Amino acid sequence: MHIPLVFVHGIRLSGVCWTEQRSFFSARAVATPDLPGHGTRRGERFTLDAAVDVVERTIDDVGGRAVVVGHSMGGYVGIATAARHPDKVAGLVAAGCSISPTRLLCLPYRGMRRALSVLPDDGDAVSARLFRRLLPPGVAEPIIAAGIATDSIPDVMTALQVDRPVDSLQHYPGTVLLINGRHDHFRLGERQFVNACPRGSLTVVPHAGHYLPMTRGAVFARLIAEFSDGM
Repeated sequence: MHIPLVFVHGIRLSGVCWTEQRSFFSARAVATPDLPGHGTRRGERFTLDAAVDVVERTIDDVGGRAVVVGHSMGGYVGIATAARHPDKVAGLVAAGCSISPTRLLCLPYRGMRRALSVLPDDGDAVSARLFRRLLPPGVAEPIIAAGIATDSIPDVMTALQVDRPVDSLQHYPGTVLLINGRHDHFRLGERQFVNACPRGSLTVVPHAGHYLPMTRGAVFARLIAEFSDGM
């Protein structure tokens, strides 16, 4: 029997960004929650504690134990969840989050928020054009329809700047797979991250960037299947 999968989305997105992954794993239990400040939880304040609570409750909903798959912001949330609830996280996949979220790393996101906030629609039209350019239509359109949570950026940056994902990885005894696109700047600390894991491995996917789970969906699904089936 396959262990359930809980997919955790990145900043400004929502659980619908995993629609393609749901189709790849249609034969097993899959959950794709919205984190605070995103999707159906727009209006809720994002904090790391609140985000971890959402993931923990989602794991409980699918049976109490699951493989957690997080991307970008969702990867940091997944790492924190694994460290706090190791008995519930059967394995952890963290994609596009192999760098510590320092103040310097967060500065461009804060700048983007300020730039988009002066536009009449909070920059939704600009963001929609960007996602349509970066992502396949079947992935981009559900994301746009669900709403792009640009207003969540300040709270997310505040929460992540005080996070210590390397410390969290050191305290998680389970199996960890780090996945990064070769052209993703969020992989700059990948050696430090994988070395922090008691049981960790690293896969770098060629010809891929930060949005690897959505632009190379079949490759990503294969890596998840191999990881979870081997547990």
